Amino acid sequence: MSKNKPTHRWSQDVTRHSNALDLEKDVFAQADPKRIARSLQRSAEHSERRKSSPFRSAMSMLTFYINRAGDKLPTAQRRRLEAAKEELRTLYDRPKK
Repeated sequence: MSKNKPTHRWSQDVTRHSNALDLEKDVFAQADPKRIARSLQRSAEHSERRKSSPFRSAMSMLTFYINRAGDKLPTAQRRRLEAAKEELRTLYDRPKK
């Protein structure tokens, strides 16, 4: 292996070029869970490439991001993203889990 080989971050690539959604820039870095949820909702509803319902696509992308960040995700950001899940459920009139 070459020392100059670029690192490939497949999860970052998935987030940027997902077949499910075209995400707004820095959507997961926003401070307001409601804004995150509304942005995901807009992306899911306007995507022509998604393979499931808008709710499932939006929730899947959010869960994917949380899971891939793992322990490196700051506690405050994890709380915001978990709150965004609840906001998505509210937006799509889904029962709380």
